[in-house]
Amino acid sequence: MSMPAHVVVTTSPQDAKTLRTPWPFTGRADELELVRRSVTAGRNGIVVTGPAGCGKTRLVTEAVRGTDCARAAGTPETRAIPFAAFAHLLPESVTLHRALHLLSGVRLLLVDDAHLLDDASAALVHQLAVHGRTRLLVVATEGVPAPGAVSRLWSGELLPRLTLEPLPREETADLLAAGAATALDPLTVDRLHRLSRGDLRLLRELVTAVGEERLLAPVPGTDQWAWRGPVPLTTAVRERAAHLLDRPRAEERETLERLAFAEPLPLDLDALDAGVLERLEAEGLVAVDDHGAARLAHPLHGPVLRAAAGRLRARRLGRAPDRCGPALAGENDAMALRVEQADVRALETPVGEWLAAEGMPLPARYAALRARFARLRGRLSEAAAWAREGLRTSPDDTSCREELALAAAQSGDTTAESHGAAEAWAAAARGDIDGAARAAARSGDPYDAVRLGAPERAAGRLTGVFAGHADALERGDGPALDRVAEELERRGFLLFAAEAHAQAVRAHRDPGAARTARTRAVALARRCQGARTPALSGLVFGELTARQRQIVTLAAAGLSNRQIAERLTLSVRTVGNHLYGAYTRLGAGDRGALPWLMELPEPQPA
Repeated sequence: MSMPAHVVVTTSPQDAKTLRTPWPFTGRADELELVRRSVTAGRNGIVVTGPAGCGKTRLVTEAVRGTDCARAAGTPETRAIPFAAFAHLLPESVTLHRALHLLSGVRLLLVDDAHLLDDASAALVHQLAVHGRTRLLVVATEGVPAPGAVSRLWSGELLPRLTLEPLPREETADLLAAGAATALDPLTVDRLHRLSRGDLRLLRELVTAVGEERLLAPVPGTDQWAWRGPVPLTTAVRERAAHLLDRPRAEERETLERLAFAEPLPLDLDALDAGVLERLEAEGLVAVDDHGAARLAHPLHGPVLRAAAGRLRARRLGRAPDRCGPALAGENDAMALRVEQADVRALETPVGEWLAAEGMPLPARYAALRARFARLRGRLSEAAAWAREGLRTSPDDTSCREELALAAAQSGDTTAESHGAAEAWAAAARGDIDGAARAAARSGDPYDAVRLGAPERAAGRLTGVFAGHADALERGDGPALDRVAEELERRGFLLFAAEAHAQAVRAHRDPGAARTARTRAVALARRCQGARTPALSGLVFGELTARQRQIVTLAAAGLSNRQIAERLTLSVRTVGNHLYGAYTRLGAGDRGALPWLMELPEPQPA
């Protein structure tokens, strides 16, 4: 980095804080590569925005790791002090013109918490962007006021903006798998994701508290641990809920607590004070739905308010869990109808999730249907978890045992129980495909025979998209199988869609179409929580190394091998070798199939 000799680069206390990385960096691979590309030679930089706690600082810290980078950060305490954010980079007394001159020699400048910059520092960052000699990596939190000079970085299109969304569920699961001390069961992962809403700091606080307070219990028959019961009311969690617990108006605290103890059900607006509700809704603490019912806006608030309430208040406001019976039956009926309609897209089921999270008994009938719904969606680990919840209440329930066996067998477990509908898949897991197809024809679920590659055994016994799948497979029609797969995916049947694409690979006469079908099958199968069925057996699921991922991302963006080699300071031969290895792992044949798999995000102007 070229800088005037009298300018000394130091690391601020905030930098030291942000460089601590107790969990490995996981997920956000595409966003990471996008940020890295935005601060390479010939680029002006990028602004990264998003809600508090979504991992913006962690992302940019990883992006500049190993580079020569100057850093600055805004803080609430120094917003009135000119150039406070750059005090460690500039002389004690300096004008904007002089500061611009001194920092124009910096090749890469990371500005964290830019929404907290003092006006002079904000103006300096804006002018650096205007002059374009310094590549800027600017981080700002959405939903809070920011200096006009900062917001004009993207609204004036000086720099592209990447809006970082909260970490999605699957990437949260990857992060927990990499960072948590023990393997967590899927319902615990779902609960942590739901409570944290993608806020990585809150996620880490909850995981740490659950572990330290020994709230995890082993899941029988697995290497997983589960968290059921109350949310630990740690100091960090209390601080996050201080605006709830320390309400100056007693009627507001009373309303919030009534909503908390009503969970998982909402309350009718007629039962609450309209003026109080309006104030709480304006603050974003209460949400009102289209049916005239109110509930707490954040899923963490209810557990915190319940945990903080005294015993007498809890007895006055609390209601027996059996009040959930009708609502749980409604969720059960909604899932059953969706299955009947061949539509298993995500469905809100707050009552069942709340009962499971609190460790309350869950009716086996509901648990078995919930497991089936998850299995049909391709979420096999989640299906097994729901089946175990039902068996915890009713250890001998046949439906829950069958769902558990189906989830295990379709995950390739050769020791899965073999009875009922699970007989076919247990045989398939052992490699007896012919026996599996015969068992499927006897089991009463003819579609299993199609999935196992024997559509003739399902002749005349299927309707709709499933009949279309059988017909396309029997005719060996690759394009028709791909169309079936797309329709199955639209309806939420991700595993079935992956299998249909995999079957299309063998049916296609066009090598290019076969490669595309393979890539789509791999991408869908990866979302199915370890599914290993016969139709998927020819696919390769190996994960990419960090270098392969980097090279494949650049290739998917359209760069040639030579351009990639120049950018990463590698030989063209090395790039080619990495790409060949990546194609093999991804199940792709060439660059043409990569964009579907990678789907790079692009920064959008505000």
